[in-house]
Amino acid sequence: MNKHIYILGSNSFSGAHFVKHALKQGFTVTGVSRSPETHPVFLPYYDEHGKQPEGFSFLQADLNHDLDALTARMSEDQPSYIVNFAAQGMVAESWQHPEQWLRTNALSPLILHDRLRKCSWLEKFVQISTPEVYGTAGEAIKENTCYTPSTPYAVSKATADMNLMCFFKAYNFPVVFTRAANVYGPCQQLYRIIPLTILKFLAGDTITLHGGGKSVRSFIHIADVCDATWKIMTMADAGEIFHISSPDILSIRDLVLLIAQEMKVDSDKHVISGEERLGKDAAYLLDSSKLQNKFNWKTTFDLQKGINEVIIWVKNNIHILNKMPQQYKHKA
Repeated sequence: MNKHIYILGSNSFSGAHFVKHALKQGFTVTGVSRSPETHPVFLPYYDEHGKQPEGFSFLQADLNHDLDALTARMSEDQPSYIVNFAAQGMVAESWQHPEQWLRTNALSPLILHDRLRKCSWLEKFVQISTPEVYGTAGEAIKENTCYTPSTPYAVSKATADMNLMCFFKAYNFPVVFTRAANVYGPCQQLYRIIPLTILKFLAGDTITLHGGGKSVRSFIHIADVCDATWKIMTMADAGEIFHISSPDILSIRDLVLLIAQEMKVDSDKHVISGEERLGKDAAYLLDSSKLQNKFNWKTTFDLQKGINEVIIWVKNNIHILNKMPQQYKHKA
């Protein structure tokens, strides 16, 4: 039987790649996002001619406003799996309207979860969480680490996670959680550090690093994240949490210097320092040994290989990307 999966937040970078991954597994996929489908250059599941693939349908629905219509459609389709990438995801901007982040990331999803817990057809709900719920983590931490969120974004995601864990314990709701390191790859939004840096360098411009780029992150390719998420969705027991990380750990500044090196750009002329963001955590380091040991998972992309793939994607689509905004535009 061909199984059906709903991917909430299918317009997002990770959500769009997971659509492609699920289609390759032979699943019927319904993508859900509050905005219309974005340009095909950001949707890796479209073919080279910009055609929507067979087995995929798109539903425009906002968790904050269209929950009745969304759950009615879900009841008709009865998907085996629901994977939730949908979220207000910008950390710095969450300080400006914290109530919007809490509503979108915690309150509206809570209403959805309360309806879904009564649905016998649901095999697994995958909550795409974030390591930001832990606050600064200067050493590789495990999945049982206590939450100490330091931004409104992180608070909203921790709230949703705790509500879901509560539902698992009270109702045996079939939820599993993923927390991935900094994800990158082709088709990423242009305001993210890797594509933005590449575009700046190609244009001969400078890139400004908050706080000099001293914060440390682990970077992982989206293909490795999709593979891990699929294993977790189909094989993990309800109530489990998994970290998805890579050995590629470096500061934001060193990341930008690596891009400069690959593009043969003089970093002294094109990389400058700016003020640090409010509440920015110094490091996110995750121990993903549980995932590796339980499901025999490992990364396949090293950072240099992955960055060069993104450079090629940007260059191949530069005539389109140069017309796109490079700044994040907030939508309430």
